[in-house]
Amino acid sequence: MKFFFCVMGMIMIVEGLPYFISPNKMRQMVTMILQMPEGTLRRFGFFMMLAGLVVLYLAMEAG
Repeated sequence: MKFFFCVMGMIMIVEGLPYFISPNKMRQMVTMILQMPEGTLRRFGFFMMLAGLVVLYLAMEAG
């Protein structure tokens, strides 16, 4: 359970960093994302999940 909360904390840091560093640029990015077709967003989400699985697999194999 401790590991889970550590991972969640790291995710929150990484997710919040762009909004802290450059809020105006993030506002522009969100506006751009809102204009994208649903299919494009789904594909992007799928490939990000796939990349995350690959990273997890490589980390588990290395450790």
